[in-house]
Amino acid sequence: MKTCKHLLKALSIALCVAAAAPGTAMSEDGVTSTEIRIGMANAQSGPAAGLGNGVKAGAEAYFAKVNANGGVNGRRITLVSKDDGYEPARTAAATEALISDDKVFALFGYVGTPTSSAAVPIASKAHIPYLFPFTGAEFLRNPVNKWVFNVRASYFDETDGMVEHLLKDVGVKKIAMFMQDDAFGEAVKGGVARALFKRSMSIYAETRFKRNTLDVDAGIEAMKKAQPDAIVFVGTYTQLAAIVKKAKAAGLKARFLTVSFIGTENFIDAAGSDGDGVYITQVMPSPQDSSLPLVKNYLADMKGERVGYASLEGYLDAMVLVEALKKSGQNPTRASLLAALEDLNFDAGGVTIAFSSTSHQGSKTVFLTRVQGGKALTESKMQ
Repeated sequence: MKTCKHLLKALSIALCVAAAAPGTAMSEDGVTSTEIRIGMANAQSGPAAGLGNGVKAGAEAYFAKVNANGGVNGRRITLVSKDDGYEPARTAAATEALISDDKVFALFGYVGTPTSSAAVPIASKAHIPYLFPFTGAEFLRNPVNKWVFNVRASYFDETDGMVEHLLKDVGVKKIAMFMQDDAFGEAVKGGVARALFKRSMSIYAETRFKRNTLDVDAGIEAMKKAQPDAIVFVGTYTQLAAIVKKAKAAGLKARFLTVSFIGTENFIDAAGSDGDGVYITQVMPSPQDSSLPLVKNYLADMKGERVGYASLEGYLDAMVLVEALKKSGQNPTRASLLAALEDLNFDAGGVTIAFSSTSHQGSKTVFLTRVQGGKALTESKMQ
């Protein structure tokens, strides 16, 4: 039976590649004899700018290396980038423009859950691949959307490891949520609630704030009254930095934890010594761990630019895209790209990314880090 399945998969890819062979199909938007245009819309200004700029810098570093070595099957990769300020309405407008005006081949490297919520319906309707967004939201993973692929672990993966650490290693009993009042907040809350339910527990307390605001004083007061043992924060690095400073001044003793979306290096910069003790789950290995070939190559290719988790993720995302494009045929189509992705099992230099027709999530690996002395120290690899 397995042999039959492998033969059918191989036949499917062969047919897609054959359809993309010279003289058998018209070129799709975004592909010429010399270029493949990829579209990106993410936060390059505003309170999440460190994430968008980081993802973009890492991707550009890898694409530059590929282009310097002849591109993909002789085609240069061009990244067409737009700033959405981490606002869904701007994301939608930028996505429409990338598809209709810039005529990109695929969308890549978006940042955020609410922004992806705005972009995915547009991409799916237009039959444009939506690749490797910087979010762990479950709606991008289940049910599987043929146009959407994720490299990183999900928020369910991150929060399960986080809750396991709090209960098993620390022994806390009261876990609260301090969360952005939007789809991002709900995505992480869903993961925390799910992880607690598996362990016959529930969220102890909850307070919310608006996206892109620093008006968090009411939330601090609510947490002071609730007195939780631990607080899972959901938002941006500027907000968490403000909150940990105010929490410390207010005498709030609860430990803070957050997911990888935070932008680790940006948070450390903004929080200073007040950030010490904050736990952050990561979906990438340490960007300083040059024992991994992936990280060693990343550090070399960044050519002096600031390194960090977000740009390492952008770099890895670009590697995965290039690998899939290589397998998509001499004249790639969106159909051949999707087929190549679903058959991809790729060692990126110590990090394995694998997709299938039933799973469009390439990795489930999560690391736990703790901020101390201006660094994110890796405490464990949780899965």
